[in-house]
Amino acid sequence: MKSAFAYLRVSGKGQLEGDGFPRQIAAIRNHAAAQGIRIARIFREEGVSGTKDLDHRPALQELLVALHSNGTKLVLVERLDRLARDLMIQESIIADLKRSGFELVSVSEPDLCNDDPSRVLMRQILGAFSQYERAMIVQKLRGARQRVRVKVGRCEGRKPFGARAGEQQVIGRMKELRQQGLAVDTIAEALNVAGLKPRAGVRWYATSVYRVLKAVDSL
Repeated sequence: MKSAFAYLRVSGKGQLEGDGFPRQIAAIRNHAAAQGIRIARIFREEGVSGTKDLDHRPALQELLVALHSNGTKLVLVERLDRLARDLMIQESIIADLKRSGFELVSVSEPDLCNDDPSRVLMRQILGAFSQYERAMIVQKLRGARQRVRVKVGRCEGRKPFGARAGEQQVIGRMKELRQQGLAVDTIAEALNVAGLKPRAGVRWYATSVYRVLKAVDSL
């Protein structure tokens, strides 16, 4: 039986408890069952924008490492905008996968990933629409915040890590480990082993530890 990795992504922290992950994995599992494919591993990108490049995608980085190490050659996504909303990033990731001999299938758009010129054009058109849609959402949110600021004099954004109960304890542990000379990936693993959870998601990654430490001027 052919094996595959599943890649899931939701862009907002508030979407972690929504139907994004269940909807995506249901679509992928239905496709896998119909095609006789075994899902070997699921990679979840938690609260990461589709406009972020590879350096800001810890789950995608893990997936690429796994592809190069265990023989699985197929990646399943619900739609290509789960891979990336930014057209250039989307095409870059697809090209990188193809160059390495890996296959990508969007289960809701199964014909879009081949190299036929018409399919490439259609993929790029859809990617451009997705990028435009994302830009319009950002613009609308910015306008809403500005209207609130004009009306009440302020508009608070998302509170930084450390502002909620128990988070300062985690930051203190991060700083302590950093002062011991540990790398951020080692710190992330130590926090996971200790059961110290991030604000959203189930585990720490090197990139998330780096962002918290950078925010508190500890790097």
